[in-house]
Amino acid sequence: MNDHKGKVKNMIYPAAAMTLFILLWEIIVKITNTPEYRLPAPTAIVSELVKSWEVLLGHTAVTAYETLLGFVIGVAAACLIAVAVDSIKIFEKTFMPFAVLSQTIPLVALAPLLAIWFGFGITPKIILIVLVVFFPVAISLIQGFKSTNRDLMEMMVGMNASKRQIFTKLKLPSAAPYFFSGLKISAAYAVMGAVISEWTGASKGLGIYMTRAMSSFKTAALFADILIIAALSITLFKLIEFLENKIITWKAD
Repeated sequence: MNDHKGKVKNMIYPAAAMTLFILLWEIIVKITNTPEYRLPAPTAIVSELVKSWEVLLGHTAVTAYETLLGFVIGVAAACLIAVAVDSIKIFEKTFMPFAVLSQTIPLVALAPLLAIWFGFGITPKIILIVLVVFFPVAISLIQGFKSTNRDLMEMMVGMNASKRQIFTKLKLPSAAPYFFSGLKISAAYAVMGAVISEWTGASKGLGIYMTRAMSSFKTAALFADILIIAALSITLFKLIEFLENKIITWKAD
């Protein structure tokens, strides 16, 4: 019962703070007569969201598809590389410099290059999303494998357990919390990568809608677009969190 009350309080306080923030925003905009192109009131943003819902829905579907596809490919690639690094020690020395180097290149600089190399279709967008998703998941999973209890591993070796049994029964459960931490970090990066990739060339997507809204000074439409981008990131994050709670049943409360 106390745990339930604590969860309710944890939900009420942020909701109350957000409501207060939105009310103050609305009041300040109205009192100061701030032009909508500079800072729209929350009611203007909601109005734009309702008015342009069908158009925004089409753009959202494209970005969501790119995000999910790139996310799945990126996670799969990260898992394969992490297992290879754990199994073949020399592979870590070979892989890590390239992995770190890939993260030093700004996304806004990489996106145009990918567009030049692979055109303006979906391919460069998926590649960019894969790149931003790959690193956090791979590094988290590698660290998870390294955190495996050495005493338990030696005990399993002493009991003549095979490498496959040690991996599936010990290493994977030990690495699972690290893996989901990497997934949750990548959830925000995946949507961001999709949006940035659309800036450099796309016919549909929340990124191209954003650039059009900015160029025409439709700030309310820009805020509506940002709200949907945030909602996509939060939805993906919460889905991963839900799966984590279902899969990692041995995690201490």
